[in-house]
Amino acid sequence: MAVRLAENNYGKSRVRLLRVVRQDGRHDIKEMTLGIRFEGDFEAAHTKGDNRKILPTDTMKNTVYVLARQYPVEAPEDFCLHLIEHFLTYNPQVSRVRVEAAESLWTRQTHGGKQHASAFLRAGEEKRTAGVAGTRDGTTIEAGLRDLVVLKTTKSQFEGFLRDPYTILKEDRNRILSTSIRAKWIYEGEEIEFSPVWHGVRQALLDTFAEHDSKSLQHTLYAMGEAVLTNFDPIREIRLSLPNKHFNLVDLTPFGMDNPAEVFVPTDEPHGLIEATLRKD
Repeated sequence: MAVRLAENNYGKSRVRLLRVVRQDGRHDIKEMTLGIRFEGDFEAAHTKGDNRKILPTDTMKNTVYVLARQYPVEAPEDFCLHLIEHFLTYNPQVSRVRVEAAESLWTRQTHGGKQHASAFLRAGEEKRTAGVAGTRDGTTIEAGLRDLVVLKTTKSQFEGFLRDPYTILKEDRNRILSTSIRAKWIYEGEEIEFSPVWHGVRQALLDTFAEHDSKSLQHTLYAMGEAVLTNFDPIREIRLSLPNKHFNLVDLTPFGMDNPAEVFVPTDEPHGLIEATLRKD
């Protein structure tokens, strides 16, 4: 029986970085966690233990910090592109590099009614994400976000669904709708202003969620994706993953009280998960 090496890659995961830019009277920061993956001519390392074409993953980590010193605080997509260009330039044995980044978001603290020049506040658990894959023939750029938790108390219903002998769920014409948005979109074209587009997409997702007259989470997911593809020319497709975060109405009748949709209990598990990819024709 013949055995051969099929797909393989290696790299460095969870490289943590905080970049500070110090200017007179103002500091700016960016915190990211990065992952780097190489594909290429590494068969001899697997089959013969020959490491001559293996760049140590510790070197990958060091490269992140050196390039962070060379470049200013910038969009994570741009920093990923710098890393890919560097690795492909100096490693002929590498055919493809993928770099993923998750940016932890910080906002400025306020002091005396003004934004503080050097003190910051963590903006929850939301992350801005980027993924760039590059070869010597070109690159594919993805952007996105995750853990953006939203909730609304009206314009949401769930009725007319399929029933079988095990269905006990009641129809609801005015339910709480909540989810943790995870979105990833793919760019096409050149000269993309990554940060303005990212902020615009984020706002479009939030606006659509808030105002959409939802018949289901599937219905709202489609409306959110449609809003992004309609309004942002550089984006050719978007994938959304939306867990249905349930809030169950508490039965207060044992205590002689009514509950006109005012008291709920949050439940994290189990939850529904709605996912779909929308793309332009």
